[in-house]
Amino acid sequence: MKKEQTMKLKIIPIGGLGLIGMNMTAFEYNESIVIVDCGLAFPENDMLGIDMVIPDVTYLKENISKVKGMVFTHGHEDHIGALPYILKELNVPLYATKLTMGLIERKLTEHNLMRGTKRKVVKPGQSINLGEFRIEFIKTNHSIQDAVALAIYSPAGIVVHTGDFKVDYTPVFGDAIDLQRFAEIGKKGVLALMCDSTNAERPGFTASERTVGRTIDNLFAENREHRIIIATFASNVDRVQQIINTAYKYGRKVVVEGRSMVNVISTASELGYLNIPDNTLIDLDQMKNYPDDQMVLITTGSQGESMAALSRMAANVHKKVVIKPGDTVIFSSNPIPGNEKAVSKVINELSMKGANVIFQDVHVSGHACQEEIKLIYTLVHPKYALPVHGEYRHMKAQATLAENLGIPKDHIFIMKTGDVLEMDQDSAKVTGHVQTGAILVDGLGVGDVGNIVLRDRQHLAEDGIVIAVLTLEKYSNQILAGPDIVSRGFVYVREAEDLMEEAREIVEDAMQNCLSHRVTDWSKMKNAIRDSLGEFLWKRTKRRPMILPIIMEVE
Repeated sequence: MKKEQTMKLKIIPIGGLGLIGMNMTAFEYNESIVIVDCGLAFPENDMLGIDMVIPDVTYLKENISKVKGMVFTHGHEDHIGALPYILKELNVPLYATKLTMGLIERKLTEHNLMRGTKRKVVKPGQSINLGEFRIEFIKTNHSIQDAVALAIYSPAGIVVHTGDFKVDYTPVFGDAIDLQRFAEIGKKGVLALMCDSTNAERPGFTASERTVGRTIDNLFAENREHRIIIATFASNVDRVQQIINTAYKYGRKVVVEGRSMVNVISTASELGYLNIPDNTLIDLDQMKNYPDDQMVLITTGSQGESMAALSRMAANVHKKVVIKPGDTVIFSSNPIPGNEKAVSKVINELSMKGANVIFQDVHVSGHACQEEIKLIYTLVHPKYALPVHGEYRHMKAQATLAENLGIPKDHIFIMKTGDVLEMDQDSAKVTGHVQTGAILVDGLGVGDVGNIVLRDRQHLAEDGIVIAVLTLEKYSNQILAGPDIVSRGFVYVREAEDLMEEAREIVEDAMQNCLSHRVTDWSKMKNAIRDSLGEFLWKRTKRRPMILPIIMEVE
């Protein structure tokens, strides 16, 4: 029976299901584990002060002897961003295409991890052997070049993982998606298809990246007299290429602003994925030497992020770029769900400075819509469907598509992060669950900020803090000094002197009460102060600030 058990393929999502980001999946067969992707997620609004969120890899650490390597589908942050943090715990070989590896190496260099990490560049069409798995890289299209799907061959059957993809027959750079290879693998018989669900709710096809090039050309023609500022995703190299081509055509110089944008563009041009005509790119400092009608600024901040270059320009705090009337600002992106408010704020600020803001039709998605998803299902013809990459509603929409294409309902699995799906040619079922979750990264601290700290931050943000300080005499426990009341983020003290004086008296009464009952245990004293002061402040202000009693002792 034990042998039978080990001969199934286990698919374990470590992160990335039910949200956008943090993509990471483990494939396990017998004594071999292969990891696909290692992404981060951006913090939710209630994660105060958190920089990023990475997956919990406890299960992989416990089984590190089985892990043969990590394979990447493409170079976006939600697929490679957690790598520098996770490599410190799981030092395994990395396999990726050329541009993806270039972006990974830039991260590793920043974190001093290059020397200790094995890396191998794989071309689309090639295969690598990792333990009992063979992994084939298949060319796809996405909003960053060198994206691949993976055919994962195991003794239990073939799993096709699309990565993030769209079908673009006329890509800006390189070849179209290798649909022929999907069909050939489909003919061999595919056990399961793990397909990108991000746009599964949208009917039709995703437009080709080239359509954006035509729109950009028209906008340049219409705005010949104005300075043009274009905000887009740093990683969308093809978009940047089209902007540079159009700028060159209209005789404009290009400035690139925003750290992530500069990083991606320098990596892409070093590796030959961006062709920049000579004397087109100039430094930000040289911008003042050219008239407005000869300038294009490509910048980060299309999502309204407060620290990104465009937001700083809109808020008048950018050191070198001032928005002026007549500037044309183009948003070449759509707001990611949840960012609409921030984007709208930036658009308002730019408009108030007299800029002409354009945000319609200057973006196409990098993800497949329903017709492309159906095409992949039809070519691959999988036995089981496992929608991935997306929130629950996106995965559900894909499950419906799969069902309409004739896949039986009990062969479609909408998994949760941490589920262990065991499958072979005869059956598939979720047999267990491994420890997963979100590890919060704040500054240099990884995982040291947990739910309790976040709850405290939330509490401080909502109601502020009141500190009661008093000094007792050792042995006799008489109050020598205080109590003094200090508050931050609760009320403006100068206008609430009466309230503070009453609060002082409440603390003093609570202390006298303790002392008259011969309470000498400090934690009990602190609780008494907390309770009576909390009750008083709630009655007077209907607020519950965090209360910190501090007791000192002198001889």
